[in-house]
Amino acid sequence: MKPRLLLLEDDPASRHFLCLAAEALPATVDHAGSVAEAHAMAVAAEHALWLFDVNLPDGSGGGLLAALRGQGLQTPALAHTAAHDDAERQRLLDEGFAAVVTKPLSAAAWQAAIHDALGGRGGGVQDRPEASASPVVALWDDAGAAAALGGNAANVAALRQLFLAELPATRETVAAAVAAGNHEAVRSALHRLRAGCGFVGAAGLQFAAVRLHEDPASGTALQQFLDTLERTAAAAAKPTADAG
Repeated sequence: MKPRLLLLEDDPASRHFLCLAAEALPATVDHAGSVAEAHAMAVAAEHALWLFDVNLPDGSGGGLLAALRGQGLQTPALAHTAAHDDAERQRLLDEGFAAVVTKPLSAAAWQAAIHDALGGRGGGVQDRPEASASPVVALWDDAGAAAALGGNAANVAALRQLFLAELPATRETVAAAVAAGNHEAVRSALHRLRAGCGFVGAAGLQFAAVRLHEDPASGTALQQFLDTLERTAAAAAKPTADAG
């Protein structure tokens, strides 16, 4: 019998990727895009494992876990986050998550983390992207995106369409936050974008987002980010174009 999982992820492209990868275990996956929706699903049905995003518009994965524990529900939970620091990972483990995975991650790493959590081994599994050795990064990593989705070109295309549809709003959010000097808001928007970039193979934009995340006050980093975002969208029909 397939285990039933509950996935909480507010980004549509990331949610689609994580859901597809989990279903391939195989597993049955209920998915929610908000803390409120996930809470309702968690109390309405029994799940073998909860898969909670850490930062969401209407709350946090840790807050949701605490609320559900307060209601007597003891389902094991795995946290997924775009944050890479060890302090954040330890904080989430201390909050009661059985494991923490770092996005973006491969389908295989996601499945392994779920498998371990279902088996009760936990262990804080992580899959960190390697740092780029060069500032010249391809706009689209087709091979990486295809590998993450088992070579399914249709799923890659569907994820990219979801991702591309959100880029205009992301651009406006980041630009407005930078103009207002709200570095926390800049990092919050980029935190979500970076996960989506990894899932769809938007390597160039992910690199630019990392640079701006590290220094949101940098005019150079902002311009690089905005330029790369525009070129990524323009090259969507020809994803083999590179950043040069």
